[in-house]
Order: sequence, then C-alpha cells, then structure tokens
Amino acid sequence: MIVDVDGVKFHLHKFPLISKCGKIARIYEELKTKFCYGVRVELIPRNIVMVYCAADYLEMTEDYGEDNLLSKSDSFFHKDVLRKWKDCILALQSSEPFMARAEKCHIVSKCLNALSMMACTDPSLFGWPMMMYGSLQSPGGSILWNGINTGAKIRSSESDWWFEDISYLSVGLFERLIKTMETRGNRPENLVGAIMYYARKYLPGLGRWQSGQVVKTRTLASFSLTPVPVDQSVLLETIERLLPEKKGKSFCQFLLGLLRVALILDINQTCRESLERRIGMQLELATLDSLLIPTYSDSESLYNTDCVEQIIHHFVSSESGITSFSPLSLDLETSPSLGPLRIVGKLLDSYIAEIASDVNLKPGKIRSLAEALPESARPLHDGLYRAVDIYVKAHPWLSEKEKEELCNIIDYEKLSIDACAHASQNERLPLRVVLQVLFFEQIQLRAALAGCLNVLDTESAPAGTMIVPGEVAGQIVQRDGWVTVVRENQVLKVDMENLRSRVRELEEEFSTMKQEVRRVTKSHSSLNSSRLIARKIGCNLLPRLSNAQACTAESTGASPRERIDQARTSIHSKHRKSFSFF
Repeated sequence: MIVDVDGVKFHLHKFPLISKCGKIARIYEELKTKFCYGVRVELIPRNIVMVYCAADYLEMTEDYGEDNLLSKSDSFFHKDVLRKWKDCILALQSSEPFMARAEKCHIVSKCLNALSMMACTDPSLFGWPMMMYGSLQSPGGSILWNGINTGAKIRSSESDWWFEDISYLSVGLFERLIKTMETRGNRPENLVGAIMYYARKYLPGLGRWQSGQVVKTRTLASFSLTPVPVDQSVLLETIERLLPEKKGKSFCQFLLGLLRVALILDINQTCRESLERRIGMQLELATLDSLLIPTYSDSESLYNTDCVEQIIHHFVSSESGITSFSPLSLDLETSPSLGPLRIVGKLLDSYIAEIASDVNLKPGKIRSLAEALPESARPLHDGLYRAVDIYVKAHPWLSEKEKEELCNIIDYEKLSIDACAHASQNERLPLRVVLQVLFFEQIQLRAALAGCLNVLDTESAPAGTMIVPGEVAGQIVQRDGWVTVVRENQVLKVDMENLRSRVRELEEEFSTMKQEVRRVTKSHSSLNSSRLIARKIGCNLLPRLSNAQACTAESTGASPRERIDQARTSIHSKHRKSFSFF
C-alpha cells in the first residue's frame, strides 16, 4: 500500500497494517484493493495473449530469470492453444485490444494458420467435443449421453461446422482468416459458404431474399464467445472483396441480396458496380423475385430499373469463361435446352411485364430495357407483347403516337398465332399496329398451310425419322410463345390423311371456281360478274342503298375501329373454318 503523508509517499505491506489498524482494514474492504503477493496467475486461452504481450513488453526473458514469464507464455501458447480449435478462436478474439503487440509477437498469424489448417482437416482429429443441434457430439461424430458414446450418428455430412465459430471474429480478422484459408487451398464453395454465413449474421434482412434458411451448426466454443460490433458498410465492402469469380444459383441470389443492402446503405459506387458486374456474369441463374429491387431513393418509380439495366449490359458484354461451383454445394441449375441468352431474354420479358403496372414508369425505360438484349435473345416476341399490353392498360392516358413508338419494340413476324389473334382484337393498341398484326397474321397462316403441305409430302418418303423444319413447325403449333410439337406415329398418320383429303377438296373447289369465273366473265357485265364471283366465293356484297337508307347509314355509320373489328371477326371466322384440323 502507498500512504501519502504531507507529500511523502510510504510503500508498505498490507498484512501488517490490516492486522494492526482498523481504519486501514475498513478502507481496504471498501476499495477492494488487489495485491499480487501470494496470488498465482493461471494461464488460459482468454488471457494468454495479454500475458504474452505484457511479458514481451516487460522483457521478462531468460536473461533475467530462469523459467521467466515470457518462456512460460510461449510454451502454453504453442502446446495448448494452437492445438485446439476453440482455444485458438478464444485467443484470437482476445487479441483485439493488443493487436499491434500481438502482431509483433506473431501471435495472430500463428492462430490464423492453425485455424486454416484445422478447417481443412477432419474435425475428429482435433480431440474436442462439439455441440450440434443442442446435443453433445464425440470427435467421431457420435452422440454422447452422460459422456457415454451411444454410437448414434448425427445426420450431417456438411463441412460447415466451423462457420459459426469464426463468425465471432472481427471483420478484419475474418478477412485475414479467409485469405489464409484460400492460400492453403480450402475449397472455394466452403469459403463462400462461410462468407455468406458471416454476412447474413451481421447484415439484418439479407436472409429475407434467400430461398433457403441457414442451418446453424454450433460448437462449444460459440457458447463462450460474444458477437463483435460490426460496421455494416465496412463489412459489405469487405465481403465483396472476398467473393471469388464463380457462379452458382444460390451464389447469384446472395449477390442480389448484397446489392439490395448496398443500395440501402448507399455504398460507394465502386463496390456497387462490382456487384452488378458479378451478377451480370451469371444473370441466367437469377430469378424474377430477386431482380425486383425496390427504389430506395427519392425516385417516383417503384423499382430500380437503372440497376437492372446495368446488370443486363454487363451480361451482354461479359465473357463465358467464368467457372461454376460444385452443384452439390451451391445448387447450380442450368437449362440444357435453352442457352443463357434466351434464358435471360425470357427472364427480362417477365421482369418488364412485372414492373409495367407501375404508373410512374416512363415508356422510354420500357424501350431501353427491351432493347438492352440483342435480337437473338428472343425467338418469339410473345413475352414483349404481353409486357407492352400490360403497360398500355396501366397507362390509359398515353397518346396514339406514344403507343406506336412503344409497340415498335415488338417484331410482329415473331408473334405466335395465338398472340396475333389476341393483338388483332386488342382495342388498346393503335389502329396502325392492329393493321400490321393482321397483315403478319395472314402471312403466318399461309406459312402454316405450306407447312402442312410439306408434311404431307414428307409422309410418303422412305421409312425413317420425319424431319419438319423448325421455323415451319413453329408456325403450326404455338402455346404461350414456346413451340412444342410431339406426336405419336399413329396419330400423325391419321392427321395427315385428314389433311390430304381436305387439300384435295380445296383443290377441286378452286378448280370449279376458276371455270365458273371464266364462264361468267364472258356472259355478263363487269358489275354482275363481280357479284356472281363474290357469291361463288362465299362473300355477299352489300346491296345498293337508296337515298333514305344512305342518309340513315351516314347518321348511324360505324366508326373506323368498328369496321376494322367487323372485318377482323370475319377473317378469324374464316381462319377457324379453314384450319379446323388444328
């Protein structure tokens, strides 16, 4: 104890004073003063870094005493701490307040190397029990009951047992550990799994946009650790730097979730553009829900279409050299029948249709999104037509000119028969567009008939596989914009026989009509001839109106739209009669 008497300090021992002086005894009890005399300091994983750094600072080496504190600390650190997973985690976490001195003593690097080595090794070799789903587990993976090995195995073959423990490290230590593991050759899918686990733990709401939930596999070390304070902006930028250049379905969903959080936190542009580029390199693995990114700024529109447009541009300009994760680890799914470009084309059309109901969305944004992909991305434009129809319906105040400019993104030659039939009766479309649709609809019907005739010709060919051109077959049967023509041989023969009979009937009728036309032309005037021809074809010309009837027709005459609808109905009725075999 230090006693100050008129500025003079006396250093005294506590026990003689406490035993002789009641005042000092009460002061000692109230202040709970601690003395090191006779107290043994126990080295544990939580204090080994502090003791090691203190001994190094005080130069308590063998030069000043045998078996000094520095040698004791070094021996305990290497023989006990570095050989056990949980002790190494505890020591590494406790080194934060003494990071500079711990780095000088190589404590941090040794712990990181030990952890990275144990993460790549079978955990049964480490010699510590693990806690999984609330039950004690032996090093071999068996469940323990009162310390007795029951022989029952926990159903878990995943290598994510260490994700929870390392999530208690600070962002800086976590980054260094992941890089050390990468250097030692740890599998990329395991490292990404640990990064995703860490990000979901400290970025609230990130798991909301993920398809599956993370199963937490906790060890005993986790029960003695406390979460560390994390700056979310720093964490997100660190996570982005750690992610590898890989592709996978779950990984793509995770990147889109990170992008949402980055927009909320207003992360710097470099980090945001890097996330957009990474997503664009694997856009064919994204889902519609994950692309519906809300606008977090003061913009009037509901969705951040600018961000999605940038992702599409990165997809178009990216190279296909990016490798994928193992399908077992990150659920990589690709469609064997469709290429990435067509998958993204279908996804983009669905995205445009989903956001088209936003009343604040401008027509120019619809055009820029649709034109972001090349023409080869859409073999059919049914999806674009559906999106434009939804947009026009949600924006009834658009002028005819704006509607026509918006409809220019649709290639009417790439509309299916069903889409043409719907568009030709769509009153929301401009008249000019309807006329174009009717024109191309007639072309498609002619192509369909020509395709049927080609099928009839190939039916008489030698035995073998019947080959139907893809473009012709695509005109025969159209369903939701995607073509599927699969028929059994017996059914195909019956249908072809019916088609052959129908074609013969049409040829006979056409020959008879030609003979009748020649005969009528020679014996009647041009007016009567036209009327007779019309009757033979099946069309009835309107009778000549009297003056009174003409006045009535002018006063109650149909509008141009109604006359087109009447003609359109007549055309479709003929189509149904002519192509009833479909």
